[in-house]
Amino acid sequence: MKVIYLDCSMGAAGDMLMAALYELLDDKQTFLDTMRGLGLPGIEISAEPAVKCGITGTHMKVLVHGSEELDALHDHLHEHAHEHSHDHEHHHHTGLHEIEHLLSHLDLPQTVRDDALAVYHRIAEAESKVHRRPVDQIHFHEVGTLDALADVVGVCLLMHLLAPEKVYASSVHVGCGQVKCAHGILPVPAPATALLLAGVPIYGGAIQGELCTPTGAALLTHFVTKFGELPSMQLLKSGYGMGTKDYIAPDSFDFRQSRTFR
Repeated sequence: MKVIYLDCSMGAAGDMLMAALYELLDDKQTFLDTMRGLGLPGIEISAEPAVKCGITGTHMKVLVHGSEELDALHDHLHEHAHEHSHDHEHHHHTGLHEIEHLLSHLDLPQTVRDDALAVYHRIAEAESKVHRRPVDQIHFHEVGTLDALADVVGVCLLMHLLAPEKVYASSVHVGCGQVKCAHGILPVPAPATALLLAGVPIYGGAIQGELCTPTGAALLTHFVTKFGELPSMQLLKSGYGMGTKDYIAPDSFDFRQSRTFR
């Protein structure tokens, strides 16, 4: 039985989960070609080598109109506009219906579209509870949605290509302190993340900041069969998905680890 085990000792975010799973692929170019051929407006995707504390992994670079979001806020899908490192003249809001429409037109296997839509429904339902509004009134900021959509679709496509029979994960390190969003300062984990992780073993640790984002939490809770310690299995491959941040703790750095076993 082929099993993927996700080490969430540095949390979970969409782009880093995508990079960690990407490293497990034999045919990496086909995945990149498929993602680039989807026609997501303004999106460019590339896989770049990255090194953290002597460990070499992959940084999955997602550009939106030529700029990369360097803040973990790109994984926040709140109904309000988010702060971005790049400026756009027109900011529109996209609801779940628009996401459904966009996904339905992507040239992907139906199972991948279904998985991606299920992940978005999880996020929308969590945001609905946080803001006490119906799901159909929850809106995603267009630019933030596009790079997050690439992350979600990428992870779903990789799970399809890798075809594990089971997906396990460790307890999730969520970080501690506060995170700055466009509509204020929120505690870590953010309210939507906390709702998404209900029933999942989590811990805070000493690292200040948001390690698990709503997108990461939604992807984990959609795909993971069981959270806990690594069971006895034979290791086949390991993959490391690198982020863009370095943390103060000397033994901590921003990467996500994936492994396949049987």
